[in-house]
Amino acid sequence: MSRPLRAMTVAAAMSTALVLTACSSTETPADAKGGDESWTPVTIEHALGTTTIEEKPERVATVNWANHEVPLALGVVPVGMASADFGDDDGNGVLPWVEDKLEELDAETPALFDETDGIDFEAVADTQPDVILAGYSGLTQEDYDTLSEIAPVVAYPETAWGTPWREMIEINSKAIGLAEEGEELVKDLETEIDSAVADHPAIKDMSTMFLTHVDPSDLSEVNFYTTHDTRAMFFEDLGMQAPASIQKASDETDQFSSTVSAEQADVFDDVDIIVTYGGDDLVTTLEDDELLSQMPAVKNKSIVNLPGDAPLGTAANPTPLSISFVLDDYLDELDKAATAAK
Repeated sequence: MSRPLRAMTVAAAMSTALVLTACSSTETPADAKGGDESWTPVTIEHALGTTTIEEKPERVATVNWANHEVPLALGVVPVGMASADFGDDDGNGVLPWVEDKLEELDAETPALFDETDGIDFEAVADTQPDVILAGYSGLTQEDYDTLSEIAPVVAYPETAWGTPWREMIEINSKAIGLAEEGEELVKDLETEIDSAVADHPAIKDMSTMFLTHVDPSDLSEVNFYTTHDTRAMFFEDLGMQAPASIQKASDETDQFSSTVSAEQADVFDDVDIIVTYGGDDLVTTLEDDELLSQMPAVKNKSIVNLPGDAPLGTAANPTPLSISFVLDDYLDELDKAATAAK
């Protein structure tokens, strides 16, 4: 859909929503949106602009990956959220840890936005949101501008797809007036992580890299996530560290991933553990490759090969609700790889 047509459609959806709201409303002024006199306008600066939320948001919509988990973790059910297109184990568009939380809150599944071809602006407008959360996202400026025609939008603080889970909670919770609750959520998760990590001393200080999805048919390059990516950032939470080789490559880019020719694979001699997506066949492929098989982590079979289309693989990218759901299983896999490396 072209930008002018899309904007017209969004505008039409917004107008219809306003008419329906006006015709059906039986609220008194004190009960209507904005009637909460305790609300103090919230201003949030982010990578795409500055957003001020003038009135207490009652209808919260979220776009892109996992932003809905913040309000849900704090007891607020969004009116709409992105459908899960990765790691969904039963095909209903909702990840299992989100299903569990909705059940806990005795809530129905919110409207699901299909983002296969980008943000569905009309679907977002149809939910009549008061605020749109996208603290962890890859919004373009055009996306942000179009969404801002619907409601105030909170985008990522600095880097697209580079918001750590703590900051995702911080920026999204602040936007809905639950900043203090967000801080408590962060503390609770930190305590839970520290407690679980204490039971896995073998992984402490292990240098770990995360390969992106490997194409077995083309091993001419080594593609990996930099320290700007939340998957790699999570290793530090788990008591591990970025290898010097990965840190050096990360210092040379602001992107969440990078590439090195397989002929230079010896640069990764400082890697103890490799985490990637795939199965046993992928590990065999790496071991059979003349160049990549020389990497110490491959030689030692110190590889965590996560199922890319299952919840465990999905949760390697930590989010507010997924951390608790998979933490023990993830640590068990890392523990096995650490033991093989020693």
